[in-house]
Amino acid sequence: MAENQLTVQLLLSGLFFIAAIGIDLYKEKIPNILSLLAIFSGFAINSFYAQLAGLLMAFLGLALAFVVLFPTFLIRVLGAGDIKLMMGIGTLMGPELLFSSLLYGIVAGVGTTVLLTLWKTGVHGIKKTIIRYWQCFYLRSYFKPDPDEAAGQKVPYAPALALGWLCACALDQNVINLYQLWHQHLLMGVT
Repeated sequence: MAENQLTVQLLLSGLFFIAAIGIDLYKEKIPNILSLLAIFSGFAINSFYAQLAGLLMAFLGLALAFVVLFPTFLIRVLGAGDIKLMMGIGTLMGPELLFSSLLYGIVAGVGTTVLLTLWKTGVHGIKKTIIRYWQCFYLRSYFKPDPDEAAGQKVPYAPALALGWLCACALDQNVINLYQLWHQHLLMGVT
């Protein structure tokens, strides 16, 4: 029974991340409906498979995502769509896997931000930002970034959050055990 629950959780989380990445890269926004579907799915699936304990786990995942990520919204590091998406993932996967996902997502965010910024502005945009930062420092005055420089870009964070989730899943013992179970079933079906 636990294998079925984890399978559904992983499949739905993966689908929500795929949709979020596509929309975030194209529109630079994650729609509320996607996050709400993830949240409602998490409550429904976890309460179906684990009744009250599943409902509590889903609520804790949602609450942890909000408590950890809301300050990043206040200082304009993450957008509201990223936070709501992770609230949905937290509701689906629970607080333990969510916390690991967020830690790995921060690390992945450094790489994806650099790559997406390079893709949008090229080396010229990064060079222009470095020069502007030097001028701000030297002249002791802030200059707003130009739209064609790296600091002036809005970078979608859903890819980094998805990579963080993938890393957390790859290192989670329950997911590893599920993969081994799938592998055994596949081998038995082949032979």
